[in-house]
Amino acid sequence: MILQAREKKGQTMDSMRYFVFAMNLTLNSKVALITGGSRGIGAATVRMFVGAGAKVVFNYQAAKAQADALVRECGAESCRAVQCDLSGPTAAQELVAAAISSFGQLDILVANHGIWPPQDAPVDRMTDEQWHRTIAVNLDSVFGLVKHSVAQMKRQDAGHIVLVSSTAGQRGEAFHCDYAASKGALISMVKGLSTELAPDHIHVNCVAPGWVNTDMSADALNDPPTRERVFRTIPMGRVGTPEEIAAPILFLCTPHAGFITGEVFNVNGGAVLVG
Repeated sequence: MILQAREKKGQTMDSMRYFVFAMNLTLNSKVALITGGSRGIGAATVRMFVGAGAKVVFNYQAAKAQADALVRECGAESCRAVQCDLSGPTAAQELVAAAISSFGQLDILVANHGIWPPQDAPVDRMTDEQWHRTIAVNLDSVFGLVKHSVAQMKRQDAGHIVLVSSTAGQRGEAFHCDYAASKGALISMVKGLSTELAPDHIHVNCVAPGWVNTDMSADALNDPPTRERVFRTIPMGRVGTPEEIAAPILFLCTPHAGFITGEVFNVNGGAVLVG
């Protein structure tokens, strides 16, 4: 019925196909800061953003060889790598400043970095050191990134922020309460910041992956009992790819998502529905 109504107004099927084709996800002239960009989801996001026309600054902690290779692949005129250990808000300020000095502005922040201690740790045996480190990397540094990115975005009167959370931030994760707490906090940050920053034309959203084939999850997925247990929780019967997470991140930073803020974009093969 919608098609018929449009055809009556002179819009043919060919023109509709052209309209859909023309809805390409471009980020021309935009500058993005992507954390944890040397590997996994971060590297896939860097590639996708550069492919969409953005200029990208990403950080790495120790994977210099991978970071340098990614810059060569994407082109130094559009992509730069900065060594930065995001274990607190101070380093985050320096990284934001480096991104702005590299390309003169900052339109997009993708907070993708994080740690997931792979060994199960019952709460009564979890060390204070593990708890504080996980919170420092996964939450404190994100606060610093957001704080200093927003200051620049307000001066530009626009911006997009995407925080990468997890299914663990929504349903918890036994024996990983530190990780689950940090990722749940990111979702709460998104909810509060989206309404706070909407008058400043800054969109704030979250992408929440499930299990993804990355270095961080390799130990768990290469352990047969753990792999079997993981797959039982995913209705689609497989883990995701980094590109399948990067694409929703890209979409949320384009004009096609111009009326979306404060949302949690689940990319998990239906895992959250299993509970």
